Amino acid sequence: MLELTEDQKQLQEAAIAFAQGKLGKDMIERDRDETFDRAGWNACAEFGVMGMPVPAEYGGLGLGLTELIAVMEGLGYGSKDSGLLFSINAHLWTVIVPTLQYGTEEQKKKYIPKLVNGEMIGANAATEPDSGSDVFAMRTHAVKDGDDYVISGSKMFVTNAPVADVFALYATVVRALGATGVTGFLIDRDTPGVDVPRPLDKMGLRTSPMAEVVLDECRVGPEARLGKEGRGAAVFDCSMEWERGCILASFLGAMRRMLEESVKYAREREQFGMKIGKFQSVANRIVDMKVRLEAARPLVYRIGQLKDAGKDARQEAAVAKLFLSEAFIQSGLDAMRTFGSYGYMTEQELERDMRDGLGGIFYSGTSDIQRNIIARGLGL
Repeated sequence: MLELTEDQKQLQEAAIAFAQGKLGKDMIERDRDETFDRAGWNACAEFGVMGMPVPAEYGGLGLGLTELIAVMEGLGYGSKDSGLLFSINAHLWTVIVPTLQYGTEEQKKKYIPKLVNGEMIGANAATEPDSGSDVFAMRTHAVKDGDDYVISGSKMFVTNAPVADVFALYATVVRALGATGVTGFLIDRDTPGVDVPRPLDKMGLRTSPMAEVVLDECRVGPEARLGKEGRGAAVFDCSMEWERGCILASFLGAMRRMLEESVKYAREREQFGMKIGKFQSVANRIVDMKVRLEAARPLVYRIGQLKDAGKDARQEAAVAKLFLSEAFIQSGLDAMRTFGSYGYMTEQELERDMRDGLGGIFYSGTSDIQRNIIARGLGL
């Protein structure tokens, strides 16, 4: 039985109140215009979201992952700006966490405090035009020149790229070695040779900016290397374990919000002389929404418990990512069906939840990739 402590409940309630008061304003217009909410970003940093898993010595709050999951669930319930929350998750799990785990003390002091207080925005540059799920087939190459690395290549679908100040970027140093030839880097946006073309247009998560990142003989010193040379795969896998397990925590809050809205509507809407919630077909869809939510929550919070205990959670992260991403889409469809034609209208905002949710079956590893990870864990 999943039960939050009183402190965790208070954190979540504070996050809901904060989100309802500070985030998600003018969402229809900002979604249409693909506008990133920098003021909302700064407010989240001031609230402490980016610093929750970060030690106090680097400006963080030093809280556990379970507390952060509770807060993310609260933000997902209180705010309808899924794009902003997605950007925050990318910043947290693919830049802050690997820098904490693998960065030098100099890198931690240079980047972490500013990533925590909102002054800097981080982006993860791994996927390429010709390598998506097969991420380590990347063509971006880092050529050694003395102690320096000269990096050329391009990265695609980089969340936060248009507004990012630093990139956690991966490149091959020895192509013939495959994954063991990949090295991670922390590269500043203003480094000569780094270019971010125009933002990419997306179906959903439109308030989370995304773009290609192009590197043309970008020279960096050894101080930019994240982790040891040839250990980029370990750095990337570390970030993916955290991201897969936690990036959808806000979906729990959104699913709860959709469920409550559907129940309320089914109690009020009348057809054929009775409330539509009395029709078994309508009630059953809403019941299924409830079941999915209750099944998903322990999967996500289990990851928090494991990581807080210093344990591996790769299998559990894959299970949670697979189940929750698919469950959110189905619950979104059920909510739209409950509202009927009104649910299809932009002003109801369910259609945006649906568009935002569809991205979950692609980012941080597709549903098929999660199944592959789970299968390997079963020895298949």
